[in-house]
Amino acid sequence: MVRQKNLALCVILYFVTCGLYGIYWFVCLTDDTNAIAQEEGTSGVAALLLTVVTCGIYGFYWAYKRGEKIDRAHQLRGEYASNGGILYLLLFIFGGVITYILIQNEVNKFAY
Repeated sequence: MVRQKNLALCVILYFVTCGLYGIYWFVCLTDDTNAIAQEEGTSGVAALLLTVVTCGIYGFYWAYKRGEKIDRAHQLRGEYASNGGILYLLLFIFGGVITYILIQNEVNKFAY
């Protein structure tokens, strides 16, 4: 089940905990985007481990795939789907938390 998260609170927790909340947020975003796209995919914990093992390189792939998952979720609802993967990839390169915010905003639209 995907639940809405308060974006402001997530950002505050991210900075107050010096990025530690970002680890939890990363795992949740991975699992939530898999759920809204109704597709199996790499679990949040596995994605986190792959990101650590590859020294962050997997994170770029992760950001792109989140865009594809969100696009798939929009298609399932009969809505227009833009190519969000490219946007998330570029934003992840320049600032990961911005990507998290945009992905969470999209996930919140699908939350029950």
